[in-house]
Amino acid sequence: MRRFHSCLLVFSFWLFAVAVHANEPIQTTEDLIAAVKAAKEGDTIELASGTFEIDATLELNSGLTLKGAGIDKTTLTCGKTWKPSTKTLPDPEMKLEGLDTDAYLIRVKRDTSGVTISDMTLQAPRLHGAIFSWFHTDLHLHQLRVKETMWCGIRTFGMKGGKIHDCEFVDAGGRWSDGHPGVNGGITGGGIFAVWMSECQIFNNRFMRTRMSKEHEFYGIKVRQSKRCRVHHNTINVNFSMEFPFENDEDNELDHNVCYGTVSIPKYAGGPLPKSGKTFHIHHNYFKDSYSIEFVRNGVEIDHNLFDFDPEADHGNLISGFGNADAQGPAVFHNNLVSNPGRGVIWIKEVFNNLEVRNNHILTRTTITPRKEGLFGFNSKCDFKTITIKDNLIECVGEPRPLLRCKESYDAVVENNKLVNVSDTNKLTNPKTGRVVGLELPLKFECGVKGEYSVDGWKVLRTTR
Repeated sequence: MRRFHSCLLVFSFWLFAVAVHANEPIQTTEDLIAAVKAAKEGDTIELASGTFEIDATLELNSGLTLKGAGIDKTTLTCGKTWKPSTKTLPDPEMKLEGLDTDAYLIRVKRDTSGVTISDMTLQAPRLHGAIFSWFHTDLHLHQLRVKETMWCGIRTFGMKGGKIHDCEFVDAGGRWSDGHPGVNGGITGGGIFAVWMSECQIFNNRFMRTRMSKEHEFYGIKVRQSKRCRVHHNTINVNFSMEFPFENDEDNELDHNVCYGTVSIPKYAGGPLPKSGKTFHIHHNYFKDSYSIEFVRNGVEIDHNLFDFDPEADHGNLISGFGNADAQGPAVFHNNLVSNPGRGVIWIKEVFNNLEVRNNHILTRTTITPRKEGLFGFNSKCDFKTITIKDNLIECVGEPRPLLRCKESYDAVVENNKLVNVSDTNKLTNPKTGRVVGLELPLKFECGVKGEYSVDGWKVLRTTR
């Protein structure tokens, strides 16, 4: 009898392995757990429609594909008794020590490659996050809805060659202090939180939150060091759209995004300048908040963006720098449309040199406060011979605004600008040169998830896609 049972067990396992390799949809949580344990590199584990509740982290090995029947059909979530401690939150951010990797629905095994996860909802209301990946190459995450995670949605260390696209992040962070009186989680978590990311793409993702109180804020995309990455065509409707505050960032492209919140890229003294000369290229984005870009950073180009702000939300300077260490630049801000800057267009507390502001069209209207500050505020100790404001069209409708704030700023190179209702025009030399004033070409582009918004000059239309 014992021999019969043993043979039956082996035969049953063989049948199960055949089913996995044939990509037959898995129906139960038990079969899912068994399939993950038995899977070999190159296997696809396909889940049927339904909800799969697990009580411990699924660990995926190299080359494995985990695929559901669709975002609205398959849900992977945590069982009601699985509730890891929040004592390790906020997590150490830059260190693996003290970080609970067992508090995620899925963990991609360390030092592996080629894992794909797609076509399902990952819901983890009692867990730190949905996916944890460390030192993995070619991670591919797509068609996922990441929902109600406590700390962050996707947490990675050393991600190289990864792609995260066509996903939704809903309340994916800002929840870990729930049920802990007097504990404020702050906005330290993120929908995507990556450390040491290189050669990656993040695109066509939507970030949103439904819980609007201060303690439930979180970052859309948060990265500690990024090299040769592109973040594009995302719609990020959270308070901090992106944050990249780390050393040695280089050759990153942030483009065609809709940002309802701030893009933060500051570093002490502007950070090191890579051999390429560029850390961030920020272009063809649609910015909605008057506190749009947090500075300072050396080697930045910001161009062909639409900054369109509500005159009744005039709380920020478009570019703001709050540090104390001198930064040498360079940075260039050109061919942007700016509507209704609040406090101003650029305000930088620390010394920042080698800045060029050219060929922008800036249109101010009387704000609710109303704001009367100069549009550009610089530290009085800047080397103003390296700061150039030229070829811009600047119009103040209603309340006149000065161009500059501190008296030392008038030593900057100011030339060939068309200034309308600018109150300090008599203090500016502003010689004419015959060059093009304002945008060199009309501003026209699509942005957001799959180009869902069309920008045509000052007009923004929702496309029919």
